[in-house]
Amino acid sequence: MHNTVKNLLDIENNIKNHLNKLNINNNPKVIAVSKTFCIDKILPLIDYGHIDFGENKVQEAIEKWTNIKKTNSKVKLHMIGRLQTNKVKFAVRIFDYIHSVDSEKLAKKICDEQNKIGKKIKIFLQVNIGNENQKSGISKNHVIQLANYCKEIGLDLIGLMCIPPINVDPDNYFKDMKELNNVLGFTELSMGMSSDFLLATQYLSTYVRIGSGIFGARS
Repeated sequence: MHNTVKNLLDIENNIKNHLNKLNINNNPKVIAVSKTFCIDKILPLIDYGHIDFGENKVQEAIEKWTNIKKTNSKVKLHMIGRLQTNKVKFAVRIFDYIHSVDSEKLAKKICDEQNKIGKKIKIFLQVNIGNENQKSGISKNHVIQLANYCKEIGLDLIGLMCIPPINVDPDNYFKDMKELNNVLGFTELSMGMSSDFLLATQYLSTYVRIGSGIFGARS
């Protein structure tokens, strides 16, 4: 068994055991964050049957995944990085999920471009849960307004996403996100990375985004 597959199975088992112990009913999906990793590292996971992968650059995603997606229709590609409006046209062709919508301008552009090609992408709104100046994401106070706008223009909005501040206990941020997600009536929640995914699943994250925990350290 390839290392990456073993790492993925370990993570899935850890999640299952953790939630069982706490008697929490949640069955989150693992997004294998394959950004910067070459296709040789990714293929064993695809062969094993894993379907959810994350990239944060449109160009890299196109180069790596165009052929794979032609032959593996089950593979789902998640855009987890910041998306510039001038890249949206290319992003909607290759991605199935976009986790980083944080403005009406970006939402409208996605809507226009996906309508042109008759595709419906699943959308998360990125919340800047720690109010950090250097991070993208919409502030907590403006989420409801943006969610309403996305629904008005017909986007398939399924949940919220966040990246809590680093080197701080993410507990309260995850708690806030869970409550906000409930207020908006969403069923999906994208939070938790290699360092904090178990805690995120406690707060009912349905998608955890794990890179180094599966693929090892980035060079």
